[in-house]
Amino acid sequence: MSARLTTVRRALLDAPADRLVEALAAALAKEYAVTGLELLLVDYRLAALLPLLDGQAVTRPGDPAWRSFDHQAEVTAGQVCYVPVTVRGERTGVLRYTPVPAAETTRAELAEIATLLGHELQAATAGTDRYAVASRTRRLTLAAEMQWELLPGRSRSHPAFSLAGQLEPSYAVRGDSFDWAEQEGRLHLSVLNGHGDGMNAALLTSLATYALRNARRAGLALADQAALADQAVFAQHRGDVHVETLLLELDLRTGVMQAVDAGSPRLLVLRAGEVLDQPLEAQFPLGMFETSQYTPQSFTLRTGDRLFIVSDGVSDAAGANSRYGESALERFVRRTGTLAPFQAIRSLLGDVRSFVGNDLDDDAVAVCLDWTGPAH
Repeated sequence: MSARLTTVRRALLDAPADRLVEALAAALAKEYAVTGLELLLVDYRLAALLPLLDGQAVTRPGDPAWRSFDHQAEVTAGQVCYVPVTVRGERTGVLRYTPVPAAETTRAELAEIATLLGHELQAATAGTDRYAVASRTRRLTLAAEMQWELLPGRSRSHPAFSLAGQLEPSYAVRGDSFDWAEQEGRLHLSVLNGHGDGMNAALLTSLATYALRNARRAGLALADQAALADQAVFAQHRGDVHVETLLLELDLRTGVMQAVDAGSPRLLVLRAGEVLDQPLEAQFPLGMFETSQYTPQSFTLRTGDRLFIVSDGVSDAAGANSRYGESALERFVRRTGTLAPFQAIRSLLGDVRSFVGNDLDDDAVAVCLDWTGPAH
């Protein structure tokens, strides 16, 4: 690490949680002669890049800032440079600065600094609301606030997989959610759809998510995780409400997937350009009965497979004269083959919003998982 890179890193580490970008701007001006620094944060809806310090939101598709964000690469426009702020696949936004350094090594260091900033932003969120507030174009409902705080992130990368998820309507989501974690060569993924509306749905999904995490962290097998969460929801609500859930556990060394379909969202597989339904044994949603038993089933992914998991809020989204429907969903999934998972879900939900003509009336969740091959 160069001396000036070390100096910038120290400036970030020493900065107050809510003044990271100001501290970075001062350090870059001194060490790299960089001016005009700005952090553009992606909003909850994935429709705008919002400036933290000053300026206008970037919403136009094809803008250099969006090209940097979408393609996760450095983009220059005249004497302005854009670099993605991303940590382990979690896309926070884009760092914009000027002028563009002539030396490739300098640009590489500035790209590395953008990643360092991403790490510090993740650490700082426990101590300040500044970046969460700056990522919003309007106020979240209380239920949506709870749902977003519940998420592990919106995207993740690994040598064996790429993963992304998104909630709609982003500023008023209620019962739809997802969760993931990787540990000891396995990826755990759950997609949930809590019964009901508003705060009741958000509280129900939160209960199921924490119950599943508690069981997973205790080392329980997939079926036992479902059973524990089922009992937790039933004990609280006595069968009056339930949570439709898909539980997945992927062995990253073999591509073998275990699944428990507890009244789950729709699972589609994109393989070699064709959209396939992965048949799963339908079992009771979590919390419906006092003593439900769950049985996992297995299937094996092929290298290059893409999994799309969507709730009924996608296919049932109502336009002026019809619903979005399964056929439109499958056609769109087929067209996403060249896109990264994050771009794929952003494009899918953008297409559904265009079909509806506004925000969705019902909750929707979309998760995309690419299996890129066994991890060693």
